[in-house]
Amino acid sequence: MPRSFPLSRVYQLLEPGPVVLLTTSRRGRHNVMAMSWHMMMEFEPPLIGCIVSGRHLSFETLRRTRECVLAIPEAHLGRQVAGIGNCSGRTKDKFAAFGLTPLPARHVAAPLVAECFANLECRVADARWVDRYNMFVLEVIHAWREPGVKAPRTLHHEGYGRCAVAGERLRLASRAR
Repeated sequence: MPRSFPLSRVYQLLEPGPVVLLTTSRRGRHNVMAMSWHMMMEFEPPLIGCIVSGRHLSFETLRRTRECVLAIPEAHLGRQVAGIGNCSGRTKDKFAAFGLTPLPARHVAAPLVAECFANLECRVADARWVDRYNMFVLEVIHAWREPGVKAPRTLHHEGYGRCAVAGERLRLASRAR
């Protein structure tokens, strides 16, 4: 028989996708934050909705610059991802502190993360929901992917310091192109 589940933990059941690192840059100062509240909104052009807390330095920078990079790490970067998510860029250079390498992007000032298997350069396409929900709609304007990573083992946040690791692939019927 099913039991009641706390509403405060529902997000653990509907985890939206892999943990990403959101990078920003303003006045030559790079920052990176861990983020798991995001969703695909459109295929072409690729649009991604993401929630960034108004308390974060990344929120302020993204709101002002209207551009960022979403870098997708694999599970072997789990300790760095957790560390990035547990400190503030206001007081720490997170790239240096967690041994990550910023690389220049092609279209935005925010850096790519060399250690991540994929990086998505983004611009804010819609900010109408920022004041109400802290939700930015980003358009991916350039995507990078390491060709040698065929089945990435991505992190999926379950809350309270727990992550699941995805990596097993199933082939199911699809209308995909």
